[in-house]
Amino acid sequence: MPCHNITLPGSRRDFLRTAGCGFGAVALAALLRQPALAAGGSVTPAGAKVAGGARKAKNVIFLFMEGGPSHLDTFDHKPLLNQLAGQPLPPSFKEPILAMGEKNNPILGSKRTWQQHGQSGLWVSDWFPHVATHADDLAVIKSCVSDGINHAGGVCQMNTGSVFGGRPSLGAWVSYGIGTENKNLPGFVVIKDSEKEVINGARNWGTGFMPAVYQGVEFSASGVPIRNLENPKGTGVERQRDKLDLLTELNRRHAAPRTDNTELEARIRSYELAYRMQAEAPGVVDLARETAATKQLYGLDEKETAVFGRNCLLARRLVESGVRFVQLYSGAGSGWDSHTELEANHSRLCRSVDKPIAALLTDLKARGLLDETLVIWGGEFGRTPMTEQKGGRDHNPTGFTMWMAGGGVRGGQAIGATDDLGLYAVQDKLHVHDLHATILHLLGVDHTKLIYSHQGRPERIDLNEGHAYTKLATPA
Repeated sequence: MPCHNITLPGSRRDFLRTAGCGFGAVALAALLRQPALAAGGSVTPAGAKVAGGARKAKNVIFLFMEGGPSHLDTFDHKPLLNQLAGQPLPPSFKEPILAMGEKNNPILGSKRTWQQHGQSGLWVSDWFPHVATHADDLAVIKSCVSDGINHAGGVCQMNTGSVFGGRPSLGAWVSYGIGTENKNLPGFVVIKDSEKEVINGARNWGTGFMPAVYQGVEFSASGVPIRNLENPKGTGVERQRDKLDLLTELNRRHAAPRTDNTELEARIRSYELAYRMQAEAPGVVDLARETAATKQLYGLDEKETAVFGRNCLLARRLVESGVRFVQLYSGAGSGWDSHTELEANHSRLCRSVDKPIAALLTDLKARGLLDETLVIWGGEFGRTPMTEQKGGRDHNPTGFTMWMAGGGVRGGQAIGATDDLGLYAVQDKLHVHDLHATILHLLGVDHTKLIYSHQGRPERIDLNEGHAYTKLATPA
């Protein structure tokens, strides 16, 4: 008689998993070095896996200026630009390979007014007057380099360590490594400043070959931050609980013979997380609970700053509630890309983020959260000293600026340097792999020990190439 309770194996892996009452799975797990599979268990995002030293930071807020902000007009003062404006690149400089392929373009001067700020005397342009008041909190890294010459590769590498898609994002590695402090909220949240698509899309906050449970959760750029959070009209708590219990049972039955499909486990967990979020998340994302003074501080009452101000305030509330990693995108869809008319483009974008970012630093410090929250600012690369067309600058991955604050970072310091025109990093060069290793170091994680075994290969965030820059941190 035919047996209707048998699921035929769809692959050799399925066959080994079910052969001999499942003993084949033990052999398969040994071959693949997957202890979770051998134990029949699942990976949980809660709880630290790797400790590498004293943890200085507990949370991360990554302010990502997508498109590549010009370091030459913001935080890396180069007087020689204006002295050589209109002239070709001096012969002592190696001609770079540029994204748009142009050659022998003249140097473009900077129209910015520069001033030293704070006791540290850090140079900041007049495009960031509010952030400049926090000069003594900033560690400005002027010698960043990347391999991504275009946006797809640059954004991908800054988020995942590789110019090619398919690897876990930095936020996923952090979630995998040290877990989350609040099981009722996502451990990794992404918020854009518009509904435009970020280059590479959700892969920037995805998990690659890791279990999907570590991926970032995208909040809405406008309106209610969390979509579909409230129950439908007429659906009470008990009915919602019964519905989710039924869905969980059906999903687990379906997932039982498919333990290698992490998407199923992530979907089950997402339903459970969504249910728990219905109780806690509305209070976290409700900005109406903030005082009028706080809203004004973030610029919520001004048209230019309202959107990013809202996102910065929401980021503060999220880390305050235990969310481990929050990434905010400014200029979603390569908005900071300025091949033409950099002056108009950057003027608008800097005005939109300057006051909110300064407010975030002020607010975190006032609440005693800055010491445990690592704030990162930057894009996928910088801009060239040469003009491209109509007052624009091309992509520059060979030398650009990022800054960090809080989270154990020693403020009031400039790290590394580019040449006199800001084209190439020439001192204390820090590759994206080094930046990622440094971020994990500040979180108390040894990046060389944070390993995920994939197809028999030990994978790390830095592809075995990064080194933590320990001088960035405050003395132990």
